[in-house]
Amino acid sequence: MKIPLLRRAKTLPRYRQIAGVLFKYGFGHLLDQMRIFTFLRLRKKILKKRVKLEELTYAQRIRLALEELGPTFVKLGQVLSMRPFLIPLELVLELTRLQDEVAPFRFEQVKQIVEKELKAPLEEHFSSFDTIPIASASLSQVHKAVTREGEKVVVKVQRPGIKQIIDADMDILKDLVSLLDKYVPESRQYDPKGIREELAKSIRKEIDFNNEARNIEVFRENFKDEKAVFVPQVFWDKTTSRVLTMGYINGIKISNLEELDKKGIDRKLIAQIGGRMVLKQIFEDGFFHADPHPGNLFVLEGNVIAPVDYGMMGKLSETTMDELADLLISVVTWHPSGIVKVYQDLGVVGEEANLRALEADLADFIYKYHKIPLSRLDMRVLMDEAFEIIHRYNIHIQAELMLFSKAMITYEEVAKMLDPEYDLVTQSLPYIKNLAYRKFKPKVVLRDVSTLFQDLRSLFILLPFELKRIIKKLGKGQLSFTFQHRGLEKLILELDRSSNRLSFSLIIAAIIVGSSLIMRLETKYTLFGYPLFGILGYIFAGLLGVWLVIAILRSGRL
Repeated sequence: MKIPLLRRAKTLPRYRQIAGVLFKYGFGHLLDQMRIFTFLRLRKKILKKRVKLEELTYAQRIRLALEELGPTFVKLGQVLSMRPFLIPLELVLELTRLQDEVAPFRFEQVKQIVEKELKAPLEEHFSSFDTIPIASASLSQVHKAVTREGEKVVVKVQRPGIKQIIDADMDILKDLVSLLDKYVPESRQYDPKGIREELAKSIRKEIDFNNEARNIEVFRENFKDEKAVFVPQVFWDKTTSRVLTMGYINGIKISNLEELDKKGIDRKLIAQIGGRMVLKQIFEDGFFHADPHPGNLFVLEGNVIAPVDYGMMGKLSETTMDELADLLISVVTWHPSGIVKVYQDLGVVGEEANLRALEADLADFIYKYHKIPLSRLDMRVLMDEAFEIIHRYNIHIQAELMLFSKAMITYEEVAKMLDPEYDLVTQSLPYIKNLAYRKFKPKVVLRDVSTLFQDLRSLFILLPFELKRIIKKLGKGQLSFTFQHRGLEKLILELDRSSNRLSFSLIIAAIIVGSSLIMRLETKYTLFGYPLFGILGYIFAGLLGVWLVIAILRSGRL
């Protein structure tokens, strides 16, 4: 695989930085295996390890490397954490701790971006605009401001040049995926191409602030009747793909327990309100905040909770909600074979999976917690054990379901910080039961029956026509079947390459034999007393042999 020269030249500094960070955290062997130094003409001596590797686990080293490499790689870690069936559980848990905090950029750049996006001087839109940001991350930073109409707002401004950085990183990741596929074949089990595609789709949405603005509007509509949950208003006339303006939240960070107590906030009540908010999002709306960690939750006077940062949201489709309902019915009724059947219907269990062993492990898991009071259940421990089973049997749980699991675990940790006696499992039980039995509601049953009759009608109409067409083709001898092999392309390529090398070797051998015969003949064309054509034959055979050896060594396979 050759990296295009133009792209390599444009992104060489970033390649060098990525190689340096990976080398720093002890992944030099992977760089060697991928031939990075050869392709980029890099020398190892420019890279220096600056961390004590023995003090860190491999999972911690991966997390720290991703954080240091910036937004694209932080997002890559988040995508990976949604695939516990692909990566070890220890790494999944470590990647959920990814942080995204960097130094702010200059206010002159902020002003330039806002004025360019809003197509007017800053003063035309805002009567005041704080020069010091209140938050800064790898994609953007946030400033307080006041509009000309007197509304207190926060303005989220995208980092200058971040799109170009992300585009360059995605090109580099494309190259790295190709190198992994070619030189590290064992990496294919982790589906690097699929992960990169999912990352590209996710990050495109996140760098367009219009998507986050729409998320806020949907969230605001879903909680319009909830007085204890505050969702800020979006100011669309001051919002673009790179600038997002929304109402200011004058609250206390939910992790600032001392300040909450000073303001007379009821922490136990806030934990309950936050729990209802999270559970309503997941089990009723199917649209939820995927990262309700302490930095994204604020508390207002009057025991009101206010979530912020709506860039990362989870969405459960009607079909996914139905699938989740089927799964929860089996869990609530303590029916492990029903869970296995749901997995089979969803097609998330591989053909090689031992279904009897899976059912036995699920039975152990379910009955282990069957008699334990709900108040003693720990959501993280529960999910960790579930993830272990998922990983062991290579169960391909959808990313959306993984997001909701992560949201539940994250919020439980926040709630326990507010109230050590808080019990999310007990509070979630009514929501789970409602979701589990939603399929039996008259409206849902009527919808399913209507869909069934439409499908049957289509089948009865099309079936005679299709049968007639097949019989006609059969009678005319035009019916044919196409067989398509899968996974043999590389085998065919290797066989072709091996046969070419074998043929090349035979040609070299034939030249050597022919040259040896010529050496025994008497001829007037000599060199150092030996037949000239015999010597030339040896030289030619030697050059071809060296060429063949070099080709074999460059392929990395003797």
